[in-house]
Amino acid sequence: MISNQFIHTWQHIPEHIKPYIFQIGEFQIRYYGLMYIVAFSIVYVLSLYRLKNEDYDYPKVALENYFVWAILGLMLGARLGYVIFYNFSYYLSHPLETVLPFSFSGGFHFTGLAGMSYHGGLIGVILATALFCRKYEFQFWRFVDFLVPSIPLGYTFGRIGNFINGELYGRVTDMPWGMYFTLDMTNQLRHPSQLYEAFFEGVFLFVLLWSIRKKDLFHGFFLALYIMGYGTVRFFIEFVREPDSHIGFYFGIITLGQILNIFMILAGAGLYLHRRKSPGS
Repeated sequence: MISNQFIHTWQHIPEHIKPYIFQIGEFQIRYYGLMYIVAFSIVYVLSLYRLKNEDYDYPKVALENYFVWAILGLMLGARLGYVIFYNFSYYLSHPLETVLPFSFSGGFHFTGLAGMSYHGGLIGVILATALFCRKYEFQFWRFVDFLVPSIPLGYTFGRIGNFINGELYGRVTDMPWGMYFTLDMTNQLRHPSQLYEAFFEGVFLFVLLWSIRKKDLFHGFFLALYIMGYGTVRFFIEFVREPDSHIGFYFGIITLGQILNIFMILAGAGLYLHRRKSPGS
């Protein structure tokens, strides 16, 4: 049996983790930023592995250039996605805070540009990839299918970054694996939903996609599968994830994240049906 001491230690782990590597005055180097670097590094290394060992002939320098495009697309898309999807009315009144890491309401202070949206980031990366493929004359659908199987493992570290930050925690629970998070002003035991997401959105989807990466059913297959797979696992995890306090629930039962994931699943299914009819284009 698991001892009460072990359970107590587990539940209070987030309270003992500092979200930054070091701090000088108000300036901090945070683990969350480091996790972004780790995530992109993993996707890059796995893509290089595929380039060397599978039937792909993309120039290595082009692949290196692509990740610059992808990072910019992710950051811009994730930020704008948060502004539009989650807090549009606020940023409409405070437009400078959309792009500047400072808050001007109630005084001038550093915010670290808080607020990023996965769904906005996904849209940003897809658009950046389309522009990149047009510039380098790559076949878009084949190139994204080359990249997609590696992506979930990198995304795992983004969720670990959320956990270290103590943000995006889950709803109140009485389960023994629940945790206390410093940013939770109610100080209640909560689901460590960041870890659920790290496993299912990351490790689980990676194992699934990587294990079948050599199947060439039609170009666009892996992107469609990833969009549907992520949307599905995220939809169910949202049932134990605390909704944004300024948004709450829609219809008293579902979150904005779940609504976006429903659209994501439908988009993935539509893409699958569309690409299956025109596999070589």
